[in-house]
Amino acid sequence: MQNSNYYVTTARGRWVLTLFEHLPPPALTFYLDLMAHLAGKGLPCPRPLADGAGRTWRPLAGKPAALFTCLAGHDVAVPDPRHCRQVGAALARLHAAGADFPDPLPNPCGAAWRQAVGAELMPLLTPGEQALLADELAFQACLDLGGLPRGIIHADLFRDNVLWQDGRLSGLLDFYFAGEDCLLFDLAVTANDWCADEATLAALVAGYESERPLLAAEATAWPALRRAAALRFWLLRLQVRHHPQAGAVVTVKDPDQFRRLLERLRLAPAPLPR
Repeated sequence: MQNSNYYVTTARGRWVLTLFEHLPPPALTFYLDLMAHLAGKGLPCPRPLADGAGRTWRPLAGKPAALFTCLAGHDVAVPDPRHCRQVGAALARLHAAGADFPDPLPNPCGAAWRQAVGAELMPLLTPGEQALLADELAFQACLDLGGLPRGIIHADLFRDNVLWQDGRLSGLLDFYFAGEDCLLFDLAVTANDWCADEATLAALVAGYESERPLLAAEATAWPALRRAAALRFWLLRLQVRHHPQAGAVVTVKDPDQFRRLLERLRLAPAPLPR
């Protein structure tokens, strides 16, 4: 478990108290400052409550803790195109709002992480998985993404990290994988979880482009970055399976979901919907 969350009700309203189990203070300060920055720009994300000295986290029971505004809403398990269009637009607004955030940390699960973790996990995999992973790592290592727009990305905008109320997006949660990377990678991560068919994918991209039109270079890179996003979550889930943290309470999600997606994206790459 990365965080422990508790609801706190006071005379001033309802809050969420979060105890951070593993995050080091520099990374935690970055995430909290980023959420405060985005909330100040009008993004519907939790805002950390600062004390009189301006601190957004304090020690509690031997761990860093922070108090956040509590957002209304619930997640959606089976999104339709209307949900996906709103998510796409919100993601583009997040990218715009984070553009002037100073000194962001790099994406903690970026290209270097994928290469390192892939090499570490390689001996633990089946021969078929090893062949797939080795070929994909080699493909990704040859990509030149230097011309793509970069900035702060959420990097984990799955369905369970978005809240809805009365059919409208009401909250963006869990920024603890955020960092600086290609903006298109963030859209690919989101598409891989939200979009089960062409209609939902087209709606997601249309929503994003209603706020930030994508460049021709991004359209060209789209199939490769969808593969990179699938690889990232395949590796992340394999890492949890093969190297669980001692004493951690973690729901082990099936890595094969993203292995199968990666195989499909390799066999049948699809262009960016325009």
